Formats: sequence, C-alpha cells, structure tokens
Amino acid sequence: MNDVAISPQVAQAMAALGAGPLTEDALVQHVFPLFSRVLARGDIYVANHSLGRPLDQTSADVAEAFDKWQTRLDDAWEDWLAEREQFRRRIARLIGAARPDCIVPKTAAGQGLRSVLNALPGKPHVLSTRGEFDAVDVILKQYARCGRIDITWAEPDAEGRFTVDGILAQLEAQQHIAPVDLVVVAQVMFMTGQVVADIDRLAAACHAHDARLLVDAYHSIGAMPVDVTAMDADFIIGASYKYLRGGPGAGFLYVSPRALESDLCPLDIGWFAKREVFHFERPDPPQFMPGGDGLLEGTPPVFTWYQARAGQQFVLALGTDRIRAYGLDRQQRLKEYLRAAGIVATGGDAQHGAFLVVRHPQAMPLAQRMKSLGVRADARAEYLRLCPDVLTRDAEMRRVAEVVAQAMAK
Repeated sequence: MNDVAISPQVAQAMAALGAGPLTEDALVQHVFPLFSRVLARGDIYVANHSLGRPLDQTSADVAEAFDKWQTRLDDAWEDWLAEREQFRRRIARLIGAARPDCIVPKTAAGQGLRSVLNALPGKPHVLSTRGEFDAVDVILKQYARCGRIDITWAEPDAEGRFTVDGILAQLEAQQHIAPVDLVVVAQVMFMTGQVVADIDRLAAACHAHDARLLVDAYHSIGAMPVDVTAMDADFIIGASYKYLRGGPGAGFLYVSPRALESDLCPLDIGWFAKREVFHFERPDPPQFMPGGDGLLEGTPPVFTWYQARAGQQFVLALGTDRIRAYGLDRQQRLKEYLRAAGIVATGGDAQHGAFLVVRHPQAMPLAQRMKSLGVRADARAEYLRLCPDVLTRDAEMRRVAEVVAQAMAK
C-alpha cells in the first residue's frame, strides 16, 4: 500500500487469505475472526448498504485516540493531525485521487455539498435528479427555497432509471434558458441500487458548458471500484458509514486539482484552513493554506479518523475489485433463492450497486416483520433493500429468502 499503513491484524489475515477470487470457506477461516464481536450477535444482517459492520480493531483504534488525549493532553494534536493525513491518504487511494490534500475531511457528505454550494460564485444554477439521497435532496431544496441557488430537476425515464443521456438532454435544454453551473448526481441511486454509468461522459459535457460536476459516491466507495481521475469529476462526496465500515461522522469532500486552482471562494472554512494554524496571526484578508488544506474548517472531531481507520484499511487490503466480484456472487445467489421462493428481485449485475431490491407496497413494515424473525434489512419507500457482503454465508442467504417469503405471507 506504499504510503498507506495497514494494521498487523488485517495484514496477517490478507496474507493468509492469499490472492485470487474470494471464497466463503477462506473468508470464514481468515476474515471472519476480524469481526468476531459483531458476528457474535446471532441475527442475520443484510443491511450492509446502510450501517456497515465494524472490525474488532475499531474499538481499540478509538481507544487509542482517547489515550493520546488522556496521556498527552494538548501534545496529542501532533498524533491526531498525523492520523488526519492518514485518513486523507486512505480515501485518496480508495477513489484514485491524484493527491491526498484533495481530500477535505467532513462529518457528513451533505456538509461537503454545502461547502461546494457556498464556494461557487453568485447564485449558481444547479441541475440534479429526483433520485438523490435525502441528505442531498433536502439541502438542494432548502437552498433553492431560500434563494441561494436555482434548481432544475432531471426526471427518471419510463423505466424509473436515471441515465447520463437523460441528464445530458436536460443540461442541453437548460443552456437555452439559464446556464447550469453545477450538476449533482449519485454514482449509485440509494433507493433502487441503479448504477449511473458513463459519468466521465457527463463530466466532459459539463466542462464543455463551463459547468462543474459533483458526484455522490456514498453508495459506491468501498463496494465497487471508484476512479475519480477517470471519472473527471470536480467534486466527490462520501463517507465511511456504509461499505467502509467506519460508522457515522467520517465523511469527506474531494476537490479536483482543477477545481482547487479555479475561482472557488470557500466560505465553509475555519482556523484550521489558515496558512499558519497555530501561530495565531490575524492578517486581513486571511491567508489560507494551499490546495485542499485551504478548505479545512474549525477544530475537527479527531476521533472519527481513528474510528474509520480499520474499515478503510480492510477495504484497501482486500481490494474493491475482489469485493465487487464476491458481492455480485452473493447477490446473484440470494436473487436465485428469492426467485425459488416466488419473489422477484432486481440487482446482482453490473448495472446495480451492492444490494438487491424487492418492490413491495408495504416494504417498510415488511422490513420490520423480517427483523422480528431474525433478519435485519431495511426499506426505502416501496423498495425492500437486501445487501449480503463478505461476511454473509450462503446458508444465511437461504434463510433470508425464507424470511422474506414468510414476512410477505403475513
């Protein structure tokens, strides 16, 4: 991993696991022990697309952050800020960023979106889709309501899908009314799991129209390969809550080198963005650090970088190509078990992310009934979402199909 450290526990497990395609037997033997505490629960967990399951090491990592506070007091900042840089390096590696200072730590993906909106000049015109996650949707609607942005929405096609062609058609049509300044789109739609393909083509069109592109990678990072350089997005938002197994609060904003060198005027900044953070000089106008460091905010929540460490290291060591291949295998097996039970599911292919969906008019109550039967899933609107992962056994997926059928029969 070169400049990215991997814990001895994860490194040892990966060495024992070996290279090549993942198998259930090998994962049970070498990877499951890294998750002994959460796997001891006893229920079946297929909500990995929501809150990811943590490694045992995570609790020790968080304790390390506290220990530095308790034993070093304000000298702990030296270690805390070093861990911040490791956090940035890990995220940069995970998304293929050119350099780690392009990663700006945030507590949530929505905070990253607000930082971008607040940094654009004038009153920007934003184009987004009706399929964005609530954190994005509510921010865009409120900014429009308060007169901070103008907003145009791209609607789904007849099959309920959001495609680059559809977004491009809306972008071209809007150019004749008012030019678009920012396009906001998820790489994987949170409700249906649909992958929005050809984002690089969307980026090229945005740049041809002097617009910027922000991609929400929350439902892709850690579950499938993400290459922001090939994608050519100006901004990426995401966090460690789901597939990176880092819990809440460990978010990030990626700002491309091109965007960092443009006319951005960040407002969401604080004293950690100052050129000399601890010198307490007060020039007017303020002087900021170069690159993404100039977008840092106030005193940060340092524990989140430790909290996110083990999960990010695990994904980097295992590799997103192998995670994606094994995840598709799990989904395809579960999809077949559901089909055998008379239940139609969507997903398990290159056109979808890490989870299956089952459409049902009572999807949310259905998820609650499943929980009472020992299977934890979730639902969004009429979509029941089921996400097996590297910790999900084949026998568990067979049981999931039985429970879904049983819950539907009630």
